[in-house]
Amino acid sequence: MTPNIPKIKHSENKLFFLMAGPCVVESEENAMGIAKKVKEITDKLGIPFIFKASYRKANRSRGDSFTGIGDETALKIIQKAGKEFDVPTVTDVHSAEECALAAAYVDVLQIPAFLCRQSDLLAAAAKTGKWVNIKKGQFLSAGSMGFAVDKVKAGGNDRVMLTERGTMLGYHDLVVDYRNIPDMKTFGVPVVLDITHSLQQPNQSSGVTGGKPELIGTIARAGIAAGADGIFVETHPDPSKAKSDGANMLPLDKLEALLSDLTAIKKTMNAIGK
Repeated sequence: MTPNIPKIKHSENKLFFLMAGPCVVESEENAMGIAKKVKEITDKLGIPFIFKASYRKANRSRGDSFTGIGDETALKIIQKAGKEFDVPTVTDVHSAEECALAAAYVDVLQIPAFLCRQSDLLAAAAKTGKWVNIKKGQFLSAGSMGFAVDKVKAGGNDRVMLTERGTMLGYHDLVVDYRNIPDMKTFGVPVVLDITHSLQQPNQSSGVTGGKPELIGTIARAGIAAGADGIFVETHPDPSKAKSDGANMLPLDKLEALLSDLTAIKKTMNAIGK
């Protein structure tokens, strides 16, 4: 199930859709370069693509961590990427007050996992009429996400999707329960697997989140096999220099090979009727 977002391409191919881009807007050059490369790859493979970038990071471990280059400056860059490459865009919102601002620039509002129970935030996102992507809290079951879906629909907006991004395992690790994908699909909404944040190792004593990016392929392939409608991935030309979440990002030059593998898996599943 690919969401019918304006400007989305290749839905007729019946593949998974891709939400991809940098963790946060670092500069116009960085964001536009990533968007251009991902667009080229997805057009080549026939994959529906939504460009993702946070305009501001509000949930950093340390107070001195990079949070952004300015809200409207970053939002205008995301909007520019969407217009220049003719693709829909998605960004995070963190409070009810941000929803109207972000909605003026992007096609999809994303609710961070830590905030997926915030009723006022969900109601404000619904009110914009935009698609709303709700990330499942690391502390919640798949079944409980039905209430988040209901909150958006209660605002008269049925444009909602859910994203699995792992469940806390102790203090410093996450584990993906693939049962969550078919369980959340029972709500009748597109379900996405976030293959980079699912490999985070949060709450490190250094105040910098760790990760296991070498397992991105494993998580992604299993997610497609489990029936995920979409894949979410943060990517960067040089993750070691990324200003946020570099420890669990996929290097941009490895994206095409991964998507080729996932496309082959999805086509096989389509052929056998899964």
